[in-house]
Amino acid sequence: MDTNPDHERFTRLLIEHEPELLQCILVAVPNRSDARDILQECSVSLWRKFNNFEPERPFVPWALGFVRIEIRRFLRKSAHRNQLTERAAVLLLEDHKNLTGELDHRETHLQDCLDLLSERQKEMVNGYYRMEYSVSDLSQQTGQTVEAVYKSLQRIRRSLHHCVESRMRGAGS
Repeated sequence: MDTNPDHERFTRLLIEHEPELLQCILVAVPNRSDARDILQECSVSLWRKFNNFEPERPFVPWALGFVRIEIRRFLRKSAHRNQLTERAAVLLLEDHKNLTGELDHRETHLQDCLDLLSERQKEMVNGYYRMEYSVSDLSQQTGQTVEAVYKSLQRIRRSLHHCVESRMRGAGS
């Protein structure tokens, strides 16, 4: 069976980013059922315009344009219901957009700060957060006591927090 590569690419992108799009909708329309309806309408619009999507651009900012349109359409249709005004929804979406940008900066700074850790610290962070090893597993692997592993992780987290905050202030983010 011959599959349409655009259809497959669209489906993958939509499934990957659906939670983020739904979260954005829920900022303006807190009713989950309404938010799901908006996401469904948005998905149809996205598919109709997918041939205009430039693959080198990030999908989420492009899709969020459609989300904003669908939210406004929903709010106009349901103006008689006790919903946010369209202006309030726009302001909330702007705040969400700004917060998302800040989170992107934090993630970049976090990666830079992780690169500054010693190999032993990187192994501990990788084991605990990525591989999801328990503290007792890490204790056996490192030869440290369970308490020492807890304290090491606490120091690493504190160090990473200070590093990211310092970089955020330095970048004016």
